[in-house]
Amino acid sequence: MAEGWTEITAAWKGELTFLGQNASGGTVWMGPFADQPGIGPMQLLLVAVAGCTGEDIVSILQKKRAGLTDLQIRVRGKRAVDYPRIWTDIEITYLLWGEDLRPKDVEQAIQLSEEKYCSVSLMLRKSAKVSSAYHIYQPGESAS
Repeated sequence: MAEGWTEITAAWKGELTFLGQNASGGTVWMGPFADQPGIGPMQLLLVAVAGCTGEDIVSILQKKRAGLTDLQIRVRGKRAVDYPRIWTDIEITYLLWGEDLRPKDVEQAIQLSEEKYCSVSLMLRKSAKVSSAYHIYQPGESAS
């Protein structure tokens, strides 16, 4: 592989289903598979935002020894009506659980992710309005 390039392969598996694979063997199904609903390519971009920013948030809060015990990221998007139907609005909601999580630490972690580290979010911001919110819960508390 050429230096600086990342390669994946998407193999057609029938109908509108593809199996994506990276060079190290990681895989992801796009579209329905074996009579199960699937995640479409555009939805995978939202999954990618959640995973990318999630890695950042966990890493930053762990470095701060913030006591994070669980994290869920909910992402929703609105697409343009006309083709190419890009994402125009993306909303990210961070649900964090932990003992004595300080809002200041959470806000700083989110800001660093959104403005510096999460390349997926930064790339999508070129075409979509991206906004976020967060909620902090005590361990065992259910999210609303």
